[in-house]
Amino acid sequence: MVPVLHGYWRSGTSYRIRIALELKGLAYEQVCHDLRKDEQRCKSYLELNPQGLVPALEVEQGVLTQSPAILEWIEERWPEPPLLPTEPFARAEVRAMAAIVACDIHPLNNMRVLKALKHDLGADNAQITAWAAHWVTSGFDALERAIERHGHGWAWGETPTFADCCLIPQVYSARRFEVDLTPYPRILAVDARAAEHAAFQAAHPDRQPDAD
Repeated sequence: MVPVLHGYWRSGTSYRIRIALELKGLAYEQVCHDLRKDEQRCKSYLELNPQGLVPALEVEQGVLTQSPAILEWIEERWPEPPLLPTEPFARAEVRAMAAIVACDIHPLNNMRVLKALKHDLGADNAQITAWAAHWVTSGFDALERAIERHGHGWAWGETPTFADCCLIPQVYSARRFEVDLTPYPRILAVDARAAEHAAFQAAHPDRQPDAD
């Protein structure tokens, strides 16, 4: 069975999975759910993913949810080319860098949180943008230092890893929120390298079938 990725073109978590699938050279299909229209809350999708979030990956064994778990499954199912280093401590370093995005930045500026800020707390657009920028810069401050220590062309080492799968979508999101990225030359260098890589190009939101 060809994997089926349920996602949304501008979803950072869906973007992560597209990058991993492209880096592995895997064929996959996409089913698009417009988060602006709450299509991820429709009955048929909730049967696949009761949480009503993207991404979800349909595979022969069933349905996988949560992007970190999907990334790990892809890596275990198709270990070449590797997206984690071989040495256990180094693997933990890469996972930690990915988690800065997946656990500490993205959850605080995804669409459902921003909607809650607006509709439940009455925040205006300027306040919402400032909120998003605060958490992006807090995480990027740490990632910039981590890349200084561990990066050799990519976020960790000389080839793409989970860290890049998570970082590049967050850079895309940071630009949407007009975050000043000039304090992060190492992050920008990784982003520039990714922009020239075929897998990252294919995974880019603008190239997805549901893109505006």
